[in-house]
Amino acid sequence: MDLEAAINNQSMMNKWITAAYRVQGVHSYSFQYHSHHEYEIYFFCGGDCKYLISNRIYELEPGDIILLDGMTLHKPNPKIESTYTRSMLHFSPTWMAEIAAVLGIPNLLDPFKKLNNYLLRTGYNESGQYIDQQIKKIVGLLAWMNEEMLQTGTNNRLLEAEVKLELVQLLVKIYKMSQEELAHVSNKKTEKEVHAEAIASWIKDHFAEKMNLDRISTELNLSKYYTSHVFKEITGFTVMEYVMGCRLNQVKFLLEMEPDLTLAEVSSAAGFESLAHFSRYFKEKVGVTPSRYRKNKRIADTSGTKEDSL
Repeated sequence: MDLEAAINNQSMMNKWITAAYRVQGVHSYSFQYHSHHEYEIYFFCGGDCKYLISNRIYELEPGDIILLDGMTLHKPNPKIESTYTRSMLHFSPTWMAEIAAVLGIPNLLDPFKKLNNYLLRTGYNESGQYIDQQIKKIVGLLAWMNEEMLQTGTNNRLLEAEVKLELVQLLVKIYKMSQEELAHVSNKKTEKEVHAEAIASWIKDHFAEKMNLDRISTELNLSKYYTSHVFKEITGFTVMEYVMGCRLNQVKFLLEMEPDLTLAEVSSAAGFESLAHFSRYFKEKVGVTPSRYRKNKRIADTSGTKEDSL
């Protein structure tokens, strides 16, 4: 395997997990609202930082862990003069859901799905220290994998398995830390809220597929009328507005992170049935064409103002 093939192989690995440990400072980056398709574990180590998630603001304390579903707009807002230090881990929920099902723990990702971008305040207690060290361990294994891939041109399957096992252990710990809140959330939700959440969760997993209200209601064993009305009542969105919002977020992610994909490939991967519809919808919602959006992001990258999700 040549170097280019090795890099491409490693790139596939990076599609399901990326991580950084104790990154310091803000450098020249601007911290803008952003979203991504991966789930995120954000660990705040120190500094002076507020974290904005949709319309909520958290004043962070060292040891805070934020569990993000990725698709909700979010951004850190650190003070430039402080030593802003954080760790971050992104992982593919689709890939991890498959592993969790095989292991017999299908609810493993509930903290990300059901707690609405939740903050765990650990104060660097024993649990917080464990999460901190697990992220460090995973970052080390990923760096080792990258180095071996570039040197040998082959993927070390043993190291890859170690990464997966360490991630599972990390998520099991987070699930245990979240159990009390999960039980509380489950107990206080109305039947309509539970159904609306199930609809949103199903859409997040399937938005790139051919989608209509008939299919969603059938998959969830709900009537078409009830599916439409309960979702609108609880969320304020129609079902298809939410589907299109998920697709739009995915398009933005692909335009930024997959520069080699054609617009037709981006459109198809996000679930749009035609390139013309995709282009019209994107310009209507974002204000620029998809190609201009991609060019603007490339210009931002080269000028040192690339959006920083850490």
